[in-house]
Amino acid sequence: MKHKVTFTAMDHGTREDYDLVEAHDARNAAEIADRVMAWLRSMDGDSPYRISRLEHALQSATRAERDGADDETIACALLHDIGDVISPRNHSEASAALLAPYVSEKNHWIVKHHGLFQGYYWLHHYGEDRNARDSYRNNEHYEACVEFCARWDQVSFDPAYRTHPLEHYEPLVRELFARKPRPFL
Repeated sequence: MKHKVTFTAMDHGTREDYDLVEAHDARNAAEIADRVMAWLRSMDGDSPYRISRLEHALQSATRAERDGADDETIACALLHDIGDVISPRNHSEASAALLAPYVSEKNHWIVKHHGLFQGYYWLHHYGEDRNARDSYRNNEHYEACVEFCARWDQVSFDPAYRTHPLEHYEPLVRELFARKPRPFL
């Protein structure tokens, strides 16, 4: 990069410095859909499941679409596990952080908490409380997250299920990340 900021500590930055940073960040953000599509493709590898992680994402999105979900929710179904690419141990939070500026508060909450809610289906095998999700029972999005997991996530490991290909969902991904992001606070 030809131009650089003048500061070595952020508290010494000028408006011109931060304009330069913002211009760089805007160019970087314009490429996010390309990176996300590449991350999705990288999920088409070896998996302990009977299908790849990409196929799981496609099944989740296809089920949401066939159930009549709106485009943003379908995109969230596709991307709910995208955090596995960079942080498998807290993939829900990583996925939610990526999506937060672009999706509704409801969809953000569902993606952020789906990992815990999925525990209902397997935590008891390890002597853990499968109902740990109930600590959120009073949250306005609790039932929506239960439904997301029951209808689109936990059932999407079926090698016989016919899904739409990734290319079918690329326009949704591009539209989602082309939205004006909500500012972070």
